[in-house]
Amino acid sequence: MSSQVPRFAASLVDKVALITGASSGIGAATAILFSQIGAKLCLTGRNEANLMKTAKACEEINPKNKPVVCLGDLTKEVDTQRIFEKAIDSYGKMDVLVNNAGILEMGSIENTSLEQYDRIMNTNIRCVYQLTMLAVPYLIKTKGSIVNVSSVNGIRVFPGLVAYNVSKAALDQFTRAVALDLAASQVRVNSVNPGVTVTELQKRGTGMDEEAYSKFLMRTKETHALGRPGQPEEAARAIAFLASSDSSFITGASLPVDGGRHAMCPR
Repeated sequence: MSSQVPRFAASLVDKVALITGASSGIGAATAILFSQIGAKLCLTGRNEANLMKTAKACEEINPKNKPVVCLGDLTKEVDTQRIFEKAIDSYGKMDVLVNNAGILEMGSIENTSLEQYDRIMNTNIRCVYQLTMLAVPYLIKTKGSIVNVSSVNGIRVFPGLVAYNVSKAALDQFTRAVALDLAASQVRVNSVNPGVTVTELQKRGTGMDEEAYSKFLMRTKETHALGRPGQPEEAARAIAFLASSDSSFITGASLPVDGGRHAMCPR
């Protein structure tokens, strides 16, 4: 294992974690951090090459805990069932579920479509609902935890992203509802709400070229109180904190990891 083992979230050592959307961005960063801590991982995503790249990085960090990799599309119920069953068949239990997979698309109420709405809601909330239902009996046995990766858009609304805004607000409400449902079983459920983070999410969702994306990131000097975009590793550390017993008295929370954007009213 890497000599630079994080000094926090030690309770994640040897815990079994299923991380969705692990092929890039925050999901990949979370997988790598969990490997550094010493967790046992099941990783899933849709991009096979990127997913294997993440798995290889995790294995290099922690050769004793080679990740289980399961390619699939969570918007397909059969894939979600297969991915979950592979995780359980591989480890026999589950301690942590990180619902990270998500998509972003531009669209106001004037130019959106029901197809776009369905696509975003199926990815950002429906598959989370299904995977959580599957995981709950196992998480109750381990008194585990769930971390949902939401967005500052779940807390604050931004124009031109109507379906995305709705999906992330729904995810935050889902987090609170499930937290209350599972509190008596000592299963904690929380979300992290990143601001603009340097991943491929915005470029994929908006079609921005490199020049436009660079200008978009520069804009965070004005829209984020700390004057910069976030890095995937910063969101990953918040996820690890909420997944671990370091946050043992936190449930139903939506934690902004957004450089203060949720507190601002940029003009």
